[in-house]
Amino acid sequence: MNYRHAYHAGNHADVLKHAVLAHALVHMGRKDKAYCVVDAHAGLGVYDLDGVEAGKTLEWQGGVGRLIDGAGKMLALEDAAADVLLEPWRQAVAAVNGGGAIMRYPGSPEVAARLSRAQDRMVFNELHPADFETLSAQYAGDGRVRVTREEAGVAVKANLPPAERRGLVLIDPPYERVDDAERALATLKQGYKRFATGCFMLWYPVTGDGLSDRLVEAAAEAGMARMLVAEILVRPVTINGGLAGSGLIIVNPLWPLAEELPVLVPALAERLKAGDPAWRVEWLTGE
Repeated sequence: MNYRHAYHAGNHADVLKHAVLAHALVHMGRKDKAYCVVDAHAGLGVYDLDGVEAGKTLEWQGGVGRLIDGAGKMLALEDAAADVLLEPWRQAVAAVNGGGAIMRYPGSPEVAARLSRAQDRMVFNELHPADFETLSAQYAGDGRVRVTREEAGVAVKANLPPAERRGLVLIDPPYERVDDAERALATLKQGYKRFATGCFMLWYPVTGDGLSDRLVEAAAEAGMARMLVAEILVRPVTINGGLAGSGLIIVNPLWPLAEELPVLVPALAERLKAGDPAWRVEWLTGE
């Protein structure tokens, strides 16, 4: 396991993934009953944008960097309604920077920890040994959090169904191994079988190899009810052209997320664009 998300933290794919995650957790918190978050590929809680890894790729400049000004302060989206929907993510980013210039970025564990409540529970799973140790240290004082080091499929199976009977599962592998897409879809299907009422989010990259199309098609045929896809392209897709965009397959999207994403996603596509942007939000199965 060699993948380190620190090289990619805060890029356009992270902005989409974490903005949707943050808003979904807001909806989870509108009921008093506790919930559980299972993050199958957690990475780190917080990333330094001026660190060695981020400095080598500078991918964050095409992501969170497009949402801040020259002084490192957050910019509003042009669409006021979309800007309101982005606020939970914006608050998480501001919090890890102490309200100052944006030089740190919250990963999915930190987004979950910031937005979850005292009664909620989180399981952060990370396979990379060094990142696991860092993640464990970061949340050692948070009694709501348990950090594990398992294969993603094992971690999801072991934690579902949650005792709370309410929960959100995030699956976002690096797609570096040739079978990562197959493994991710198997993890999603297995998780849904164990916890059919839970909200699941499966992230995928959009490149020129057709992986995203194959994964979305396979998910649509997997027999899961109420499945939504939200996707952004920041530039046209070309063969061997790298990461042109990304998407989320969302099973059991929390109300009213399905009505909100057609507002938020195009506004993000416009702000994050590096060429001609494109987006889609549509039901794969269900409504």
